Amino acid sequence: MSQELIDAITDMREEDALAITEQILGAGGDPFKILDDCRKAMEIVGGRFEREEAFIPELMLAGEMLAQITELVKPYIQQEATSEKRAKVVFGTVEGDIHDIAKDIVVFMLDINGFEVIDLGVDVPPAKFVEAVKQNGAKIVGLSGFLTLAIDPMKETVAALKAAGLDVKTMIGGGQIDEQVREYTGADAYGRDAMAAVALAKQWAGG
Repeated sequence: MSQELIDAITDMREEDALAITEQILGAGGDPFKILDDCRKAMEIVGGRFEREEAFIPELMLAGEMLAQITELVKPYIQQEATSEKRAKVVFGTVEGDIHDIAKDIVVFMLDINGFEVIDLGVDVPPAKFVEAVKQNGAKIVGLSGFLTLAIDPMKETVAALKAAGLDVKTMIGGGQIDEQVREYTGADAYGRDAMAAVALAKQWAGG
């Protein structure tokens, strides 16, 4: 863990955060640890926002920093040689939440691990998830949410998928998500980070 990188992001020091990332990568550091540090930093920023100690501009700046860091990290993550896609995954940030950084990292990781991802974007209503699953025949649905306000829409989306009689596995993830939230929403699992999400998808897709 690089506390220096986490501090740079949470202190909104954009240039320092990018410089530290380049430093770590240049020294042969683990790109996945950088992504994990970004997740930890966003949890801190998200907590501040929920306590009204930070506001929309800070969230946007933190998100912009993470987008840039992700672009720096991507070339260091080798794409697996997968000639055919493992399975289809419908993924999106749930209704009421417009954060896409965590979603984009997971979508990227699923993609390089051989999954065909249908990315619905942000602020996605339950009906749109249902429609996408029906259209694409996906067996896995990923629901992303950064703030606690995303928890009820996650529950509603899981309920809508079940009500439509769709045979899918649902995973949830994001800043404030844990096992307790998973139980509340009725989702099949929660992924603590992008690698956990990939592991779940592989498991559900049969390896």
